[in-house]
Amino acid sequence: MNGRRNRTTKSWIETGVDFRTPAVLSSETDGYEVNTTYFNTGLYTISEASRLTGVSRGRIRRWLRGYHYRSRQKSYTSRPLWRGQWEPIDHTLALGFLDLIEIRFVDAFRRVGVSWATLRRANERAQEMFGGSHPFCTNRFVTDGREIFVELHEQTGETSLLEIARSQQVFTDIVRPFLRDLEFDENEGLVRWWPLGKDRFVVIDPRRNFGSPIVVQHGVPTEVLAKAAKVSRSISEVVHWFAVPEEEIHDAVEYEQQLAA
Repeated sequence: MNGRRNRTTKSWIETGVDFRTPAVLSSETDGYEVNTTYFNTGLYTISEASRLTGVSRGRIRRWLRGYHYRSRQKSYTSRPLWRGQWEPIDHTLALGFLDLIEIRFVDAFRRVGVSWATLRRANERAQEMFGGSHPFCTNRFVTDGREIFVELHEQTGETSLLEIARSQQVFTDIVRPFLRDLEFDENEGLVRWWPLGKDRFVVIDPRRNFGSPIVVQHGVPTEVLAKAAKVSRSISEVVHWFAVPEEEIHDAVEYEQQLAA
């Protein structure tokens, strides 16, 4: 293990050069106190969340803040679908890692026509069944969540749920793209997102670099590597600058190109 990985959080924050966020922080010897929640939850702006999930900033705001609307000359309020992991920071909406994954699941079901009201009921029922504030992020939702939509279809008769209620395969086809990219721990809690797949080098881990996309072995942000590759004369030059293998740089560039597309 090299010296950079052993640096304290204090030196990492002050210098800004060590991209690795330790999973366990100690501050006893330096006489200062760190709230480790900031280092284990992930922290994203609305714009960053939109960039990583492909969902518009406006939709993310409505889902997490709720919104007001008028219909037939009456005013209505739609409550937030779930409560985010962070309170607003300086009056600005902030999101955590689980919020990112919840957004992706909600977007997937909205794309197949599941109504906002049904998703709200599904979220509430999933919290009862699986626990936690972000039930769509649990492995149990991936395996058992169809039961919720079958139940809601029987209660409401919503036509958008008909195919999901009829076939486990339809539900599986909706969640499979997320399942293959997500890593759960032994307690079925979500711990990492591998946006290019688990056999590649790019990972989003809330315990590292505040949840920004990084290359897994060396911890350098993909955005940094991709920008360096763009201005350098060759990939080998970037390898020399960051001491990162060429294959990690290629994955970082590919991922950033996907986000920009």
